[in-house]
Amino acid sequence: MSSPSPGFQVSSPEHGIGRRKSQFTHRQLSLLASFSPSSPLRVIAHVDLDAFYAQCEMVRLGIDEEQPLAVQQWQGLIAINYSARKFGIGRHCTVTEAKKLCPNLVAQHVATWKEGEETWAYHDDAASHIATHKVSLDPYRLQSRQILALIKQCLPANKQKVEKASIDEVFIDLSAQVHSILLQRFPELTGPPPYDDPTEKLPLPPITALDWKADVLVDLDDAEAEVDDPDWDDVAILIGSEIIRDIRAEIRKRLHYTCSAGVAGNKMLSKLGSGHRKPNQQTVIRNRAIQRFLSDMKFTKIRNLGGKLGDQVKSTFNTESIKDMLEVPVDQLKLKLGDDTGLWFYDTIRGIDLSEVTSRTQIKSMLSAKSFQPSINKMEQASKWLRIFAADIFSRLIEEGVLENRRRPKTIHLHHRSAGQTRSKSSGIPQGKALEEAILFDLAKNMMSQIASEGRVWPCTNLSLSVGGFEDGITGNMGIGSFLLKGDEARISKVTSCDSPLDLSSHEPQEKKRRLESPGIQRFFPKKDLSAGEDQTDSTELDYTHGDVERRVSGSRSRQLSITDYMCSRCNAVFESAEALQSHNDWHLAKDLHDEERGRSTFASSKRIVPRSEKNATQAPRKKHSGGGAGGKRLEQGQSKLKFG
Repeated sequence: MSSPSPGFQVSSPEHGIGRRKSQFTHRQLSLLASFSPSSPLRVIAHVDLDAFYAQCEMVRLGIDEEQPLAVQQWQGLIAINYSARKFGIGRHCTVTEAKKLCPNLVAQHVATWKEGEETWAYHDDAASHIATHKVSLDPYRLQSRQILALIKQCLPANKQKVEKASIDEVFIDLSAQVHSILLQRFPELTGPPPYDDPTEKLPLPPITALDWKADVLVDLDDAEAEVDDPDWDDVAILIGSEIIRDIRAEIRKRLHYTCSAGVAGNKMLSKLGSGHRKPNQQTVIRNRAIQRFLSDMKFTKIRNLGGKLGDQVKSTFNTESIKDMLEVPVDQLKLKLGDDTGLWFYDTIRGIDLSEVTSRTQIKSMLSAKSFQPSINKMEQASKWLRIFAADIFSRLIEEGVLENRRRPKTIHLHHRSAGQTRSKSSGIPQGKALEEAILFDLAKNMMSQIASEGRVWPCTNLSLSVGGFEDGITGNMGIGSFLLKGDEARISKVTSCDSPLDLSSHEPQEKKRRLESPGIQRFFPKKDLSAGEDQTDSTELDYTHGDVERRVSGSRSRQLSITDYMCSRCNAVFESAEALQSHNDWHLAKDLHDEERGRSTFASSKRIVPRSEKNATQAPRKKHSGGGAGGKRLEQGQSKLKFG
């Protein structure tokens, strides 16, 4: 047996007699490595920055942590540090009221975009110029990204699962990393289960006490239970708490921020734990302590129960105490709240939560907006704000990698509100060239002009500009055909695509030529004539139908070809750019694959019928699939119709 690691005490031989097996199995241990929510050993952490906006300003200004500070937005407060909270200052206080409670309070106004200026800045007089300034949260977003990047640096690259829940909170699934550390510290866990049966129980940990150091440890129902040998779930959660303790220390050391954390077996409990003792503390909720932790709590403190649903449960059962609700049978909860909601509530107040940590750090849309007090009445005023909106969004797009073409939006939307009526316009963002702030501004102005041309748009009480439809950028711009090539052909195709776009029409991929010369299974079937009036259900799933190609060909023939035109060698369609031709060639190849797949399916269905006795003797029965096939009208769950072009 290996020597115990720091924080562990070796069991004496006589201690633990009668408890030779853990309650957990080899299979449950192995599930940790795959982040499985069904493993009772999993470890989830929730890290929450303490009074984040206030800390950002304190770090930026170099203010001592004992100095009371509040972040001001116009005449209200949006964040108060813990030193200021001791004076009774809350978010509902005005700046005047807060300074009466604490005369030496530092009230720092958020950064703002000033009308007519192209960048955000900190303005001393922003609070008195609400009509000409717009709030900017960019300083806090930038700090949030730095903190998230540091958290990821502290975790193994191949064993991390991080979910950014908001600008100042993060969920971390530590299960895979904990599994790896368990195997290192306890080599007895690395061997195969007895009899190769994964349902066999694990041996008990070779320890009698765990060192929780400075963690806030939720008490157990039975005080005497603390002297019992811990099980593997306790050991796993201790390792998780060590990891989070180190991460919090690194954030403090390198970025000067404090954060609180909760470490538990699921997301719900870890989030409740991070808010249990603040600031700058870490709460651990062991599986054996869940009931004790939740019993004295109000269920309205749990996520998704603080709004209408929580009010409904409270009014229906005339209580908001979890302890009282634990006595309500699940059937009664289903009757009053509905089957799904009732069962979810029943599990939730017992600390059961199987939701996964999802790595969704990429945003789907960006919005910049302003409500006008007083209203604006001229196009010139609207244009000034649209310029600010475009600059605001573009500065955030830079963080998303738009300059490197890693991610970029496809659409832009403008919403205009006047006299209680909202009007909207949308436009596509050009994809063929680098995205610039000026492009966003020009698109916004054009949409605003369209709205203004409809009349009765002044006075305007609100404008908002947003972008969406984000997609990963494409580098190299290789066609579909290049992915079917091998060796020298692939290298030639890549050079052609990247370096010599003008020669695309003459360097048709060899694989495609072979496909045309030797149509394979297609030769067994006559070509379909779409003009004969047959059902075209399958063809209409493509963006380019046969008719679309014919119209494009006929349209291109009506004008004289120039030296800069590009012609398709298969259908003689003419295009104005190499990129357009390449996209068209990709469509041809994709349609060939589509048609061949349909042909293979038809050919397979025409095979001779095998007698049942012969089939049973040669192969096992196959499962029946529904809705399959490229030409089927019904799609499987998660599938979508392919669009080529």
